[in-house]
Amino acid sequence: MLDPASSRPELARALAFIAADARHGRFANWGLSTVIDENTGGPVIEVDVFDALHAAAGIDADYPVGNAGVLHVYGYWFSEVVTPYGRKRDRWQDGELALALGQAPDAFHLSDVGATTPLQRVTAAALPYLEAPGDDVVARGDVRLGGLDARVVLVRADASSVHALIYGIRVEGAWRLITTFPFSGDADAVVAEFVAEPRLRWNAAASEGA
Repeated sequence: MLDPASSRPELARALAFIAADARHGRFANWGLSTVIDENTGGPVIEVDVFDALHAAAGIDADYPVGNAGVLHVYGYWFSEVVTPYGRKRDRWQDGELALALGQAPDAFHLSDVGATTPLQRVTAAALPYLEAPGDDVVARGDVRLGGLDARVVLVRADASSVHALIYGIRVEGAWRLITTFPFSGDADAVVAEFVAEPRLRWNAAASEGA
């Protein structure tokens, strides 16, 4: 069993946040994801971290597939793997994603902000765009994948130089987040590819109802 006080000093804090999120049922807003990165073909976090995070959430998950909120919001803080787009934790640490979503640069840090958890803050900032994209979105795309719908939305607040890409699926009538990350490319081009080639993307895994 992974020791929270081992070589990862942030782990105990993450586990406490996860336990709080679990008590309030917040992981239900997130779908399923794999830790096998689609670009590198390898895992972005170790099995012991995966297991410790899901145990704190009270989620019975089989590596490498788990809850996307557990993995992306919390697990990525402990990823040292370098992908073609940098380290996974950079999206939470450098502030670009937060700015793109109209938040303070440190809004998604692994810290207490107004007695809320990181998952609360990320969900509150991203899920409304997924559920009901408005006129303020830069681009969006929708596809049908078997028994579920998938949607990508790109937004950019005035203070930001990059877009926030938000991706999720709808299962049994409810939109569930898979991921959100800063995107500096052509928003229309990524949506066009998304629609032209329907498939699970950005490390999403097959979910119930698929």
